[in-house]
Amino acid sequence: MTRFNTMFRSCGLLILFALFSANSSAAEYVFRDLMANTLPPAKCAARADASSNAEDAYTVKKFTKTFCETQGYGWHVSETKSTGKLVCNECTDDSSAQGKYQCHLEDVVVTCKRLKPGSVGMFPGKG
Repeated sequence: MTRFNTMFRSCGLLILFALFSANSSAAEYVFRDLMANTLPPAKCAARADASSNAEDAYTVKKFTKTFCETQGYGWHVSETKSTGKLVCNECTDDSSAQGKYQCHLEDVVVTCKRLKPGSVGMFPGKG
């Protein structure tokens, strides 16, 4: 009788664990599309260098992450829909910057996501 009880309890625990793990994987997300501009760098450079730095994958990823984080806690980048258009302005501050440019991207479109409240984890008031 003792073996039967132990086997029944272990099977019951496995079934219970399977039920709870199936429910916890069903996460729902809230999505939001944003359009923003990247910032130009502090230093001026030759037009080819400035444009390649502005369109660099690292720069785009850094700014899209910042765009989503400005929405609040828990917002993350889902995908970058468009990298926008390249805009270059000539530096006119001093004579050493003649023929040098600062470039940035305008109208970058990114989709941000966060977990929908209440879709994962413990519900308040329910054990």
